[in-house]
Amino acid sequence: MKIAVLVSIGRHPVSGTARYSRNDAAALTMALAIAKEHRATLDVLHAGDPSNPALQEYLALGAARVEVLDMGGNGGGDAIAALAARLKGYDLVLSGTRAEGAFDSGMLPYRLADALGIALVGSAVDVAVKDGDVEVRQFMPKGLRRRVQASLPALVAVHPMANAAPRYAYARLREGTIAPVVTRAPADAENLQWTVKPATAKPVRLAAAEKRSGHARMLSATTTESRGGSVVIEGSSVEKAQVILAYLREHQLIDY
Repeated sequence: MKIAVLVSIGRHPVSGTARYSRNDAAALTMALAIAKEHRATLDVLHAGDPSNPALQEYLALGAARVEVLDMGGNGGGDAIAALAARLKGYDLVLSGTRAEGAFDSGMLPYRLADALGIALVGSAVDVAVKDGDVEVRQFMPKGLRRRVQASLPALVAVHPMANAAPRYAYARLREGTIAPVVTRAPADAENLQWTVKPATAKPVRLAAAEKRSGHARMLSATTTESRGGSVVIEGSSVEKAQVILAYLREHQLIDY
Protein backbone atom coordinates (compact mmCIF):
# COMPACT_ATOMS: atom_id res chain seq x y z
CA MET A 1 0.00 0.00 0.00
CA LYS A 2 1.32 3.45 -0.96
CA ILE A 3 0.25 6.62 0.83
CA ALA A 4 1.15 10.21 -0.02
CA VAL A 5 0.62 13.41 1.95
CA LEU A 6 0.59 16.83 0.27
CA VAL A 7 1.96 19.66 2.41
CA SER A 8 2.01 23.41 1.85
CA ILE A 9 3.56 26.50 3.39
CA GLY A 10 1.40 28.17 6.03
CA ARG A 11 1.56 31.69 7.40
CA HIS A 12 1.24 32.97 10.94
CA PRO A 13 -2.05 34.93 11.16
CA VAL A 14 -0.43 37.89 12.96
CA SER A 15 3.20 38.17 11.84
CA GLY A 16 2.80 36.54 8.42
CA THR A 17 5.93 34.44 9.02
CA ALA A 18 6.15 31.28 6.93
CA ARG A 19 5.51 28.11 8.94
CA TYR A 20 4.02 24.65 8.51
CA SER A 21 0.30 24.51 7.73
CA ARG A 22 -1.67 23.23 10.72
CA ASN A 23 -4.23 21.61 8.40
CA ASP A 24 -1.53 19.73 6.48
CA ALA A 25 0.13 18.78 9.77
CA ALA A 26 -3.12 17.08 10.83
CA ALA A 27 -3.19 15.20 7.51
CA LEU A 28 0.42 14.10 8.06
CA THR A 29 -0.36 12.87 11.58
CA MET A 30 -3.31 10.81 10.34
CA ALA A 31 -1.25 9.40 7.46
CA LEU A 32 1.53 8.34 9.83
CA ALA A 33 -0.97 6.41 11.95
CA ILE A 34 -2.47 4.67 8.88
CA ALA A 35 0.96 3.82 7.48
CA LYS A 36 2.05 2.33 10.80
CA GLU A 37 -1.13 0.27 11.12
CA HIS A 38 -0.96 -1.17 7.60
CA ARG A 39 2.84 -1.13 7.18
CA ALA A 40 2.45 1.07 4.14
CA THR A 41 4.92 3.25 2.27
CA LEU A 42 4.48 6.93 3.12
CA ASP A 43 5.75 9.81 0.97
CA VAL A 44 5.45 13.50 1.84
CA LEU A 45 5.28 15.83 -1.18
CA HIS A 46 5.39 19.58 -1.70
CA ALA A 47 5.24 21.53 -4.97
CA GLY A 48 7.10 24.80 -4.69
CA ASP A 49 10.39 26.26 -3.48
CA PRO A 50 12.71 23.65 -1.88
CA SER A 51 14.71 26.35 -0.07
CA ASN A 52 11.77 27.44 2.09
CA PRO A 53 12.82 26.81 5.72
CA ALA A 54 9.23 26.10 6.78
CA LEU A 55 9.40 22.71 5.05
CA GLN A 56 11.84 21.48 7.70
CA GLU A 57 9.10 21.74 10.31
CA TYR A 58 7.30 18.82 8.66
CA LEU A 59 10.39 16.74 9.44
CA ALA A 60 9.93 17.59 13.12
CA LEU A 61 6.29 16.53 12.83
CA GLY A 62 7.21 13.01 11.75
CA ALA A 63 8.11 13.06 8.05
CA ALA A 64 11.38 11.24 7.47
CA ARG A 65 11.76 12.90 4.06
CA VAL A 66 9.98 15.70 2.24
CA GLU A 67 10.15 15.46 -1.53
CA VAL A 68 9.86 18.90 -3.14
CA LEU A 69 8.79 19.26 -6.75
CA ASP A 70 10.77 22.36 -7.71
CA MET A 71 8.42 24.50 -9.81
CA GLY A 72 11.11 27.06 -10.62
CA GLY A 73 9.41 30.15 -9.21
CA ASN A 74 5.93 31.56 -9.67
CA GLY A 75 5.60 30.75 -13.36
CA GLY A 76 7.53 27.52 -13.49
CA GLY A 77 4.57 25.36 -14.43
CA ASP A 78 1.29 23.88 -13.33
CA ALA A 79 1.54 22.25 -9.89
CA ILE A 80 -1.49 20.06 -10.65
CA ALA A 81 0.18 18.51 -13.70
CA ALA A 82 3.40 17.86 -11.77
CA LEU A 83 1.61 16.35 -8.77
CA ALA A 84 -0.67 14.20 -10.94
CA ALA A 85 2.34 12.76 -12.77
CA ARG A 86 4.11 12.02 -9.47
CA LEU A 87 1.10 10.50 -7.68
CA LYS A 88 0.17 7.87 -10.24
CA GLY A 89 -0.07 4.46 -8.62
CA TYR A 90 -0.73 5.66 -5.05
CA ASP A 91 -3.57 4.05 -3.11
CA LEU A 92 -4.34 6.94 -0.75
CA VAL A 93 -3.52 10.65 -0.97
CA LEU A 94 -4.15 13.00 1.96
CA SER A 95 -4.05 16.77 1.93
CA GLY A 96 -5.40 19.72 3.85
CA THR A 97 -8.70 21.29 2.87
CA ARG A 98 -6.98 24.47 1.73
CA ALA A 99 -3.81 26.47 2.25
CA GLU A 100 -3.56 29.24 4.86
CA GLY A 101 -3.32 32.25 2.56
CA ALA A 102 -6.19 34.75 2.64
CA PHE A 103 -7.32 34.15 -0.95
CA ASP A 104 -6.55 30.44 -1.43
CA SER A 105 -9.46 28.80 -3.24
CA GLY A 106 -9.19 25.25 -1.85
CA MET A 107 -9.56 23.82 -5.38
CA LEU A 108 -6.31 21.84 -5.44
CA PRO A 109 -7.77 18.58 -3.99
CA TYR A 110 -10.64 18.73 -6.49
CA ARG A 111 -8.47 19.46 -9.51
CA LEU A 112 -5.92 16.84 -8.49
CA ALA A 113 -8.55 14.14 -7.94
CA ASP A 114 -10.02 14.97 -11.35
CA ALA A 115 -6.60 14.76 -13.00
CA LEU A 116 -5.90 11.39 -11.35
CA GLY A 117 -9.41 10.07 -12.02
CA ILE A 118 -9.95 8.97 -8.41
CA ALA A 119 -12.61 9.58 -5.75
CA LEU A 120 -12.43 12.62 -3.50
CA VAL A 121 -13.72 12.78 0.10
CA GLY A 122 -13.57 16.21 1.73
CA SER A 123 -13.84 17.67 5.25
CA ALA A 124 -12.47 14.54 6.93
CA VAL A 125 -12.05 14.47 10.71
CA ASP A 126 -11.31 10.73 10.96
CA VAL A 127 -9.80 8.42 8.33
CA ALA A 128 -9.46 4.63 8.41
CA VAL A 129 -8.58 2.03 5.78
CA LYS A 130 -10.43 -1.29 5.89
CA ASP A 131 -10.71 -4.07 3.30
CA GLY A 132 -9.54 -1.99 0.37
CA ASP A 133 -11.82 0.98 1.20
CA VAL A 134 -11.28 4.24 3.00
CA GLU A 135 -13.82 5.12 5.70
CA VAL A 136 -14.11 8.81 6.52
CA ARG A 137 -16.06 10.70 9.16
CA GLN A 138 -16.89 14.10 7.70
CA PHE A 139 -17.29 17.44 9.41
CA MET A 140 -20.68 19.07 8.82
CA PRO A 141 -22.21 22.35 10.07
CA LYS A 142 -23.89 22.69 13.48
CA GLY A 143 -21.88 19.88 15.03
CA LEU A 144 -23.19 17.17 12.72
CA ARG A 145 -20.97 14.35 11.43
CA ARG A 146 -21.50 11.62 8.86
CA ARG A 147 -19.57 8.56 7.74
CA VAL A 148 -18.83 7.89 4.09
CA GLN A 149 -16.91 5.11 2.37
CA ALA A 150 -14.98 5.16 -0.90
CA SER A 151 -12.97 2.58 -2.79
CA LEU A 152 -9.24 2.99 -3.10
CA PRO A 153 -7.47 4.74 -4.74
CA ALA A 154 -8.89 7.93 -3.26
CA LEU A 155 -7.92 11.44 -2.21
CA VAL A 156 -8.99 12.66 1.24
CA ALA A 157 -9.02 16.36 2.18
CA VAL A 158 -8.62 16.74 5.96
CA HIS A 159 -10.68 19.33 7.83
CA PRO A 160 -8.90 21.80 10.17
CA MET A 161 -10.87 20.35 13.13
CA ALA A 162 -9.66 16.78 12.50
CA ASN A 163 -9.03 14.46 15.42
CA ALA A 164 -5.25 14.66 15.17
CA ALA A 165 -2.64 16.05 17.56
CA PRO A 166 0.69 16.68 15.75
CA ARG A 167 3.78 16.20 17.89
CA TYR A 168 6.83 18.38 17.26
CA ALA A 169 10.28 16.93 17.96
CA TYR A 170 13.46 18.85 17.17
CA ALA A 171 15.52 15.66 17.00
CA ARG A 172 13.42 14.44 14.05
CA LEU A 173 14.02 17.75 12.28
CA ARG A 174 17.78 17.14 12.41
CA GLU A 175 17.44 13.57 11.19
CA GLY A 176 15.09 14.15 8.23
CA THR A 177 15.96 15.39 4.76
CA ILE A 178 14.53 17.75 2.15
CA ALA A 179 14.84 16.22 -1.32
CA PRO A 180 14.38 18.65 -4.25
CA VAL A 181 13.21 17.11 -7.53
CA VAL A 182 13.31 19.10 -10.78
CA THR A 183 10.03 18.72 -12.66
CA ARG A 184 9.43 18.94 -16.38
CA ALA A 185 5.99 20.52 -16.21
CA PRO A 186 5.43 22.94 -19.11
CA ALA A 187 5.49 26.63 -18.23
CA ASP A 188 2.09 28.28 -18.01
CA ALA A 189 2.02 31.45 -20.11
CA GLU A 190 -0.80 32.90 -18.01
CA ASN A 191 1.09 32.39 -14.73
CA LEU A 192 4.09 34.26 -16.12
CA GLN A 193 1.99 37.44 -16.20
CA TRP A 194 1.20 37.29 -12.47
CA THR A 195 3.22 38.27 -9.41
CA VAL A 196 2.61 36.36 -6.18
CA LYS A 197 3.04 38.05 -2.80
CA PRO A 198 1.58 37.65 0.71
CA ALA A 199 -1.94 38.96 1.14
CA THR A 200 -2.21 42.16 3.17
CA ALA A 201 -5.97 42.19 3.80
CA LYS A 202 -8.56 39.49 4.19
CA PRO A 203 -11.83 39.55 2.24
CA VAL A 204 -14.83 40.89 4.14
CA ARG A 205 -17.81 38.56 4.22
CA LEU A 206 -21.14 40.26 3.52
CA ALA A 207 -23.78 39.24 6.03
CA ALA A 208 -27.28 40.56 6.51
CA ALA A 209 -28.06 42.15 9.87
CA GLU A 210 -29.60 39.71 12.34
CA LYS A 211 -33.13 40.83 13.26
CA ARG A 212 -34.35 37.77 15.17
CA SER A 213 -34.60 37.48 18.93
CA GLY A 214 -31.96 35.72 21.01
CA HIS A 215 -34.31 32.79 21.60
CA ALA A 216 -34.87 32.32 17.85
CA ARG A 217 -31.12 32.42 17.20
CA MET A 218 -30.49 29.75 19.85
CA LEU A 219 -33.14 27.49 18.28
CA SER A 220 -31.60 27.86 14.82
CA ALA A 221 -28.20 26.81 16.20
CA THR A 222 -29.60 23.46 17.37
CA THR A 223 -31.98 22.65 14.52
CA THR A 224 -31.66 22.31 10.75
CA GLU A 225 -34.83 24.20 9.79
CA SER A 226 -34.73 26.50 6.78
CA ARG A 227 -34.27 30.22 7.35
CA GLY A 228 -35.97 31.23 4.12
CA GLY A 229 -34.42 32.57 0.95
CA SER A 230 -35.00 31.58 -2.64
CA VAL A 231 -33.41 29.25 -5.15
CA VAL A 232 -33.22 30.63 -8.69
CA ILE A 233 -32.72 27.96 -11.33
CA GLU A 234 -34.57 29.25 -14.37
CA GLY A 235 -33.66 32.39 -16.25
CA SER A 236 -30.57 33.94 -17.75
CA SER A 237 -27.40 34.92 -15.93
CA VAL A 238 -28.54 38.56 -15.97
CA GLU A 239 -31.83 37.70 -14.24
CA LYS A 240 -30.02 35.63 -11.61
CA ALA A 241 -27.59 38.49 -10.99
CA GLN A 242 -30.54 40.87 -10.53
CA VAL A 243 -31.96 38.59 -7.80
CA ILE A 244 -28.62 38.70 -5.93
CA LEU A 245 -28.42 42.48 -6.38
CA ALA A 246 -31.95 42.92 -5.04
CA TYR A 247 -31.06 40.85 -1.95
CA LEU A 248 -27.96 42.95 -1.27
CA ARG A 249 -29.96 46.16 -1.60
CA GLU A 250 -32.77 44.87 0.60
CA HIS A 251 -30.39 44.14 3.46
CA GLN A 252 -28.38 47.35 2.85
CA LEU A 253 -25.18 45.48 2.07
CA ILE A 254 -24.49 47.77 -0.89
CA ASP A 255 -25.44 51.39 -1.50
CA TYR A 256 -25.76 51.50 -5.28
